[in-house]
Amino acid sequence: MSVREGFNAAPRVIVLKADRTVRAMRRLQAVPCISLLILCALCGAAAPAWGASCVILLHGMGRTSHSMHAMAEHLGANGFQVINADYPSTEGTVNELASTTIPAATGKCADDADAIHFVTHSLGGILVRAYYQDRPGPPGSRVVMLGPPNQGSEVAQKLRDWGPYQWVMGPAGQALGTTADSIPLQLKPIPLAIGVIAGTRSFNPLFSHWLAGPDDGKVSTERAKLAEMKDFITVNSTHVYIMRDQRVLEQTTHFLLHERFDHNEDQTRKKTVHSRDEAR
Repeated sequence: MSVREGFNAAPRVIVLKADRTVRAMRRLQAVPCISLLILCALCGAAAPAWGASCVILLHGMGRTSHSMHAMAEHLGANGFQVINADYPSTEGTVNELASTTIPAATGKCADDADAIHFVTHSLGGILVRAYYQDRPGPPGSRVVMLGPPNQGSEVAQKLRDWGPYQWVMGPAGQALGTTADSIPLQLKPIPLAIGVIAGTRSFNPLFSHWLAGPDDGKVSTERAKLAEMKDFITVNSTHVYIMRDQRVLEQTTHFLLHERFDHNEDQTRKKTVHSRDEAR
């Protein structure tokens, strides 16, 4: 893997690109430290937040690190060191992807990081659960899972034997169903504090027909849950765009800081919407 490091609005955001050679990191390393600080000041950006908590972003199946860009920028602007990991989600099994992607990403966190956290979308959450099955988690580590198929997905179950789905989604896509051979259903609790955000909006009536109860078009809210999770909320967002939702960005930050979601904010929003509906 290669690394691209940039200083924009974020104190430090690193993108791990799969199977590409990016030279920007070497160029930055060649710049004297004082020159780099001056450059950051001229750009109006903050210097790297050494000692800040490190957050690793893991995108979903068939996506890339670009899908987590809004999350990376938001967390970076809130003082976290961000590692936005890119991995070939359709080219390996769950265990293969987990065993290569997660150590590569954690290895990029600053040596003096206060803690190592994870923010995952869909399959990314399953990778974290798989990786820490028999490993101790980083001290104080927290995980925010967005639309995770923690109890499998009826959509994956329905499509798993369809040739085009197998070809596009690869080995991991065959392991996310709802039967006994489903990888998510075989995983034990992990030693990390987990918060789950599930979407309740869908633009796919066929997939939603296969899913029981409220859903985001790919995963039902009930199948996103874990018995051991610390907190859970739902948002009016689809599976595809949940990681870009402003409320999700804010709630993710809140959980990473406090190990719980902001339910007061949730109630305020509901009251505001109710008042607007009454006014109409």
